[in-house]
Amino acid sequence: MSEEMQQEAIDLATSAIEKFSVEKDMAAHIKKECDRRFGHTWHVVVGKNFGSYVTHETKHFIYFYVGPLAVLMWRS
Repeated sequence: MSEEMQQEAIDLATSAIEKFSVEKDMAAHIKKECDRRFGHTWHVVVGKNFGSYVTHETKHFIYFYVGPLAVLMWRS
């Protein structure tokens, strides 16, 4: 992701984590906002313990932590 997009994704995830208490709801909120802001089709995983193996569009992938929660986002 571009640096600007990365910062927006981190800010979006941080606000979702503050707003919701259930990881599924956090991921749904982030996905809807990413689809609206960056175009379709985004996939989002939020959690403390998961593995992943994804295929994504070039420059449309990010993985980061907000506190103890990992956030994985990609577009395909």
